[in-house]
Amino acid sequence: MPVHSGVAVKPNSMIKQNTEPDTVLTLNENATEALISTSRTRSRQVTQSDVEHGLVAPNNIGKNFVLDTNVLLHDPSCLNRFAENHLCIPVDVLSELDRFKNEQSDRGANARQVHRAMNELFAGDGGEVTRGIPTPTGGSIRLVVFDPGQTGEIPARLAEFYRVFPDRSATDNRILGCALMVKASNDTPTVLITKDLNMKLKARALSIPCEDYLNDKVEPREITNYDLVVVPAEPTELQCLASSGTLEISQDRLEQLAVNQYVLLKAGEKQTIPARLGADGFLHKLVVPDALRIPKGQSIKPLNLGQHCFMDALLNPDIKLVTCYGQAGTGKTLVAVAAGLAQVFDREFDGLTISRPVIAMGDTLGFLPGTLDEKMRPWLQPIYDALEVVMRSDKGPQGPRRKQGKTDVGGHNAFPGNAGQKPYENLVQQGIVEIEALCYIRGRSIPNRFFVLDEAQQITPLEAKTIVTRMSRGSKLIMVGDPGQIDNPYVDSRSNGLVYTRKRMRGQAFAAHIALCKGERSSLAEAGAKFM
Repeated sequence: MPVHSGVAVKPNSMIKQNTEPDTVLTLNENATEALISTSRTRSRQVTQSDVEHGLVAPNNIGKNFVLDTNVLLHDPSCLNRFAENHLCIPVDVLSELDRFKNEQSDRGANARQVHRAMNELFAGDGGEVTRGIPTPTGGSIRLVVFDPGQTGEIPARLAEFYRVFPDRSATDNRILGCALMVKASNDTPTVLITKDLNMKLKARALSIPCEDYLNDKVEPREITNYDLVVVPAEPTELQCLASSGTLEISQDRLEQLAVNQYVLLKAGEKQTIPARLGADGFLHKLVVPDALRIPKGQSIKPLNLGQHCFMDALLNPDIKLVTCYGQAGTGKTLVAVAAGLAQVFDREFDGLTISRPVIAMGDTLGFLPGTLDEKMRPWLQPIYDALEVVMRSDKGPQGPRRKQGKTDVGGHNAFPGNAGQKPYENLVQQGIVEIEALCYIRGRSIPNRFFVLDEAQQITPLEAKTIVTRMSRGSKLIMVGDPGQIDNPYVDSRSNGLVYTRKRMRGQAFAAHIALCKGERSSLAEAGAKFM
């Protein structure tokens, strides 16, 4: 079964407590008889065997949520996120988790964490694991054994399902069959929670309610609306902000804004000025130089309103986390790298670290030859391109130059695979600039560095947490990416690490977010991003 990362069920959107006057049953022998005899809307008569196999919920309060494997792999703590409802874990899910537990990856670590959590939960309860272990939120968790041969009457829908999908050894089919049996054995609704799109289609064909795991997903408008919020203002207020640098306005006009959110004050068609809402409740004028001047390199100027706001956040020493959305060609990486280099040369940071996840677009060419640096070079080439643009001198020979590899005293190529000495290579050799793949960041502590994470939309929420927690004192983290360009099969535009970080850190005094919508690479690139 394809296992997809996703994000967590938004409990309130699907939880509707049963308002009928049911009796909350306890987990004892009398409860078993009560569960069997109180059926009103079940499509089949349950038996003692059904209760022992976990098909019947401990009580009639709350819904039955059947969890697919990919939900547990994405968020091992999801067992505590379903309020007063009943969680059903098919034993086939445990078997599938067993396949991943030895992986040296986040997915393997999550599988091991789920196993530990469930062992602690069910420790010492013996046969009660299929009857339901109470949770602190008023619900329960139970294992469900799907074995049609040992249960009572098989519902007609299950028989029909096996005529269409006859392979009973397939894990997907067994989980779906388990959901069907749970639905037929309980009065309260049953919902299958999965990230597998094909599983959802099968479930809906069987009339099984099916939902995504939505707790950490952002609202669609947060990744589609890139425009600055417009705040109506008087001309005198614009003059006050321009002269003093701060402006106090009534709280009702700032009601929907978060700390460090950028807005556009507008007093007429041509009277506008951008501002940032500070933690003190005042609007602050942007502090942006005419150009970022890199020694022996290019002078980078902000070309549009979005880049002005982005540069203000990059240069603000009080903002330690900046997230940025932007389509291809909007200058996300270039402006971030330029701002980092400028501050490194000003000795505000000890160095610049640039990283990106190793996720390929489409088919790959297989394993690459050479040393580790040579293997990683194609993956990190976009970062080298940005550095070369920033570090290229405004003066110097124009036109084509012959590519020559730099040689050392012995005549050997000092930079194998490189086309000549690049202007940034001395900085790389001295450790001032680090360019590395994201897969090697676990366990590091990164102090006093300007850290730029490119293509951050390709990482999972847990990977995003790992990166944020690597930042030590004095460091600043910049996460840039386009939620619309995702090649990682385990995330989507609303559940990736970039949008997750923005959602969780929104409103913090040390975090800011900017959306770039105007392309500056070329008219062709902007048209491609817009129309293709």
